Amino acid sequence: GTCAPTISYEMLPLLSGSVSWLAGQPLRVPSQQRGAASVHMAEGMVKVFIDGEAGTTGLEVRNRLAKRSDVELITLNDVDRKDAKARAKAFSAADAAILCLPDDAAIEAVTLCEGSDCVLIDASTAHRINPEWAYGFPELNSEQRSKIAASKRIANPGCYATGFIALTHPLTSAGLLRPDAALVASAVSGYSGGGKALMGVFEGEEPHEPWGAYGFALAHKHLPEMQYFSGLADAPIFLPAVGDFAQGMVVSVPIHYGRDLEAPAVKAGGVGDAIHAALSKHYASDHFVTVMPLGEAAWKEAGLLERGAFLRPDALNDTNHLQIFVYCNEEARTCVLTARLDNLGKGASGAAVQNLNIALGLDETTGL
Repeated sequence: GTCAPTISYEMLPLLSGSVSWLAGQPLRVPSQQRGAASVHMAEGMVKVFIDGEAGTTGLEVRNRLAKRSDVELITLNDVDRKDAKARAKAFSAADAAILCLPDDAAIEAVTLCEGSDCVLIDASTAHRINPEWAYGFPELNSEQRSKIAASKRIANPGCYATGFIALTHPLTSAGLLRPDAALVASAVSGYSGGGKALMGVFEGEEPHEPWGAYGFALAHKHLPEMQYFSGLADAPIFLPAVGDFAQGMVVSVPIHYGRDLEAPAVKAGGVGDAIHAALSKHYASDHFVTVMPLGEAAWKEAGLLERGAFLRPDALNDTNHLQIFVYCNEEARTCVLTARLDNLGKGASGAAVQNLNIALGLDETTGL
């Protein structure tokens, strides 16, 4: 069949620590070093537990994995989802688990996995700059996929952070963007980024605002990873907003040539071309990140703008893709970098599945 079989908690061994809970199936052999063969059952199936599958991200992950014939989903009933012993048994039986939980609950979940051979992928912010966890943005550099594949602890990036880092990290690593650049980032996301509570507001019967800025304390929870993985000395000033659409987002970063770029890059001329070329080179071999043609005229010609003028935030919904746009004014010595992605796709559940594939030694595009 095309759908992954679902394994309920009642099928797990209640009295025994054995993982041979499916009759006739071989025991899973623990491995110190993760690799393509170490997490696969003989028949090619892998067992995955989604801790927090009832939440927005958890449901999206489940929907993606439920379509696959190479994955068996371990599920808990409503009562057992809140029971530490039941969750610990699920972790023990799983080859991999995806944590779709608030930060404190995710930290607690890690303790439930102690002693097991389960690969953890954490979608919360709790472990993103923890050096003991691999950061789950495979496109970060040429070594990142290997780090993810070798780790039992993988931190899924934040949605806004994914866009920001995708734009800035290649430029700092290429020596174009100054590490001490004073950057500002603005972004707008669909309301699903606020979880079920915000979805209830925008999808409810009561009147609500069509758009709203937030984050006025300038301490958004994605800022630490945005700074760290971009190689910046200081965190950017980040101005997020939410719009009256369910999914999709755009993240934009303006660049002032003289202020933000290294002097040799500015003096060389053709700065916009150099920025676009550096981004294109960085992502040349990546399947999910695409650098679009340079400038608005090229976008119009390619039909990328709604009504020839607007960059829709929801154009990549239900995909794991991210698009990068560069537009410049050479006379004003400025440019703007924009990333477009699905906040629930490459910004959350899609990235989690991509990281799961890499951790299990599968083609990273499987199911995506």
